[in-house]
Amino acid sequence: MKIAIASGKGGTGKTTLSVNLALALSDAQLFDCDVEEPNCSLFLDCEPKLLEDVNCLVPIIDSEKCSLCGQCSEFCRYNALAALPSKVMVFPSLCHGCGGCTLICPEGAVREEPRRIGIIEKAVVSELEFYRGLLDIGEVMAPSIIKALQAHIEEGKTAIIDSPPGTACPVIATVENMDYCILVTESTPFGFHDLKLAIDVVRQMKIPFGVVINRHGLGDARVEKYCLAEGIPLLLMIPNDRRIAKLYSEGIPFVKEMPEWKERFREMFETIKNQVDQGGSA
Repeated sequence: MKIAIASGKGGTGKTTLSVNLALALSDAQLFDCDVEEPNCSLFLDCEPKLLEDVNCLVPIIDSEKCSLCGQCSEFCRYNALAALPSKVMVFPSLCHGCGGCTLICPEGAVREEPRRIGIIEKAVVSELEFYRGLLDIGEVMAPSIIKALQAHIEEGKTAIIDSPPGTACPVIATVENMDYCILVTESTPFGFHDLKLAIDVVRQMKIPFGVVINRHGLGDARVEKYCLAEGIPLLLMIPNDRRIAKLYSEGIPFVKEMPEWKERFREMFETIKNQVDQGGSA
């Protein structure tokens, strides 16, 4: 089963939940899809090794063949090509690698060549397979890294996917095709506001989901009341516990020092499996 851990805002505890849930399960894979700033490795005490480069195919214009018809520029919805009176300019950082310009060119003047935009790394921690993507500095194509990263999900294993924050394109690329999405929030005005944005996204995408409240007790009961009113499963409440916070500050997953939580995460996983088998959530 593929489970994404997402939220509407940063800092709610996605990485905390992802790492601890992955460590609580057997035969699991953990994927850090926050490719602009991955941090799961900080809690796994590992140094992932290079697995592969991620490339984007960008157009190269043959000026001798090009008739300056402008069809490639008109086709490109990302404005990666600009047809000027004397030449066609290419902006590689805007290119999404769709290959449309190559197909549409009547003169066969466009060819493609790979350009590196990031890397995939891997580490094995005990029985846990950990993968992370890293977007090169200055690049913007996070979804391409995320898709390349998720290509390493193995059938028959449970994949835990740590998503980027927010509700923009990287999050959409992360959670699409997931079997389930856990939305992590906190009972604060900002947490509640952005949780509702994330709920709108997963509902539009028709992905089964439930909510985990992190640092429970820090705010009020607005999230619990909202989930009850909307029929949204409340999967788990992680308390605003000083011991958990201390372990976090030391980079230690709290399931390692608080074994009772390992069983709670396993129970949550079984609840999710049952929910998916019964047809999803709200």
